[in-house]
Amino acid sequence: MKFEIIVNDLFDSLNLDDTLSPTDNKWVVGILNDFENGEWRYDKFQKFVWDNIKETALSLSERKALINQGEGSTLIESAKKLRLVEGKKAFGKGSEVAEIVLYGIMKHHYSALPIVPKIYYKQNTNDEAKGSDSVHIVVEPNESFSLWFGESKFYNSIENARLDKVVQSVKESIGLDKIKKENSIITNLSDINDFDEISPELKIKIKESLSQDESVDKIKPILNIPILLLYECNQTKGVIEYSEEYKQDILNYHKDRATEYFKKQISECSDVHLYEKIKFHIILFPVAEKKKIVEKFIQIAKAHRD
Repeated sequence: MKFEIIVNDLFDSLNLDDTLSPTDNKWVVGILNDFENGEWRYDKFQKFVWDNIKETALSLSERKALINQGEGSTLIESAKKLRLVEGKKAFGKGSEVAEIVLYGIMKHHYSALPIVPKIYYKQNTNDEAKGSDSVHIVVEPNESFSLWFGESKFYNSIENARLDKVVQSVKESIGLDKIKKENSIITNLSDINDFDEISPELKIKIKESLSQDESVDKIKPILNIPILLLYECNQTKGVIEYSEEYKQDILNYHKDRATEYFKKQISECSDVHLYEKIKFHIILFPVAEKKKIVEKFIQIAKAHRD
């Protein structure tokens, strides 16, 4: 990971609010970019986005086919999959930027395999592969696996009204129909057979476990929901160096936001069957200026497409 992880812990271990329950299935992750020459490092952030775009914009077979053609070819083909034709509808909220960043975090922080490249499938409007913003599998010890259905948002702020919307989106993602739909996408649409990191035995186990004939109740203990909140941050905008004071301010804010988010999530989602078995990971990542990031991303994407 090119960025610093300032917190990566169980909610319970952070001693944030002992009145909430359940919290032993919830994690808090805080990520920070640094500064250079008195400015937040936009170039470093953009490089991370473009270094990781292929995992969500290209299928595994496409990525393998481009290995010997150079990075330029990979970026061109990745840019072609972006929904630039939709203009403000797609980029007004930086939706694809957040999706790509989540795929990068899943790869580098969780060692997760991009089992369903969502931008690749979403670029076909007739495709059924909507739903979660990311779908990953993590190969676990002893020929086992965990399943990750991610949510990614890019907001101008993460005050309480925004958190309410995130909670609603997460609740939909852990509903019976949504989980079955994602399982179907993995078994029917993904390149799961082509992943060298997954043994033949485990591939069979994954497909059997995610079969529509299997009860979703069996999936929930291995289901993880990473929730990336990429957000414009006044504290980040207001400083010019990566100081310990700045890091502590952001850490305190992340703890506050994580507490408020999980308070809302528990209130809204605790009626979901086996909610306590599902693991949730709130990932907070502040940026200096959202508009600048989105506009630069579009500029680079158009340059690659042209």
